[in-house]
Amino acid sequence: MTSWIQYPPTGLATLTHYTLPQGYVASCGCTPGSTKYPTAALSQMAYGSSANYGPGCGRCFNLTLVNPVVSTPPFQPKETKHIVVKITDLCPLSQTGWCSGTPDRTNQAGAQLNFDLAYPSDAIPSDFFPHDEKLYGYKDFGVWNIEYAAVPCLTSWKGARDSSALGSVRALGSSGCCPSEPTGSSEDTCPSYSDANGLP
Repeated sequence: MTSWIQYPPTGLATLTHYTLPQGYVASCGCTPGSTKYPTAALSQMAYGSSANYGPGCGRCFNLTLVNPVVSTPPFQPKETKHIVVKITDLCPLSQTGWCSGTPDRTNQAGAQLNFDLAYPSDAIPSDFFPHDEKLYGYKDFGVWNIEYAAVPCLTSWKGARDSSALGSVRALGSSGCCPSEPTGSSEDTCPSYSDANGLP
């Protein structure tokens, strides 16, 4: 079995963003309705599987922006921005990318975990990421240092009251797993699909 990252409920990580079309069914197999609310992919070795679903599926995290990983001169936001996301996808392991963290290695910013935010999205304000276009000549710094905190989904995530945003796609059967409120218990948390199926 693979040695996955055992991360604490709070800590430091990096944040990137990627395009996820509304209604798209990502790795966990969460319902298309979940994309109407803030979601993210989690780096593979923290997600807990190299394919399909893993223990990270369905978990919710409060992500707080700290500062961009790269900005010259250094950029310090004037206000603190945060957002609660539900994990619906995995960010594949790579040797040098932002999702390259393993139990024994960090990414370029010194973080084991990377959250890949589904953004732009109707669920997230277009001005979520602070910037100073006049000084830097662009709005998107690309990668941020963040603080993360695991939070209960049903009281924290915006999609928690929308039944169409909860659970997994039934047609996927045993190929999908997206619990509404995973706690870490085997009764309500996804197993590792790749471990169960002998995948590397």
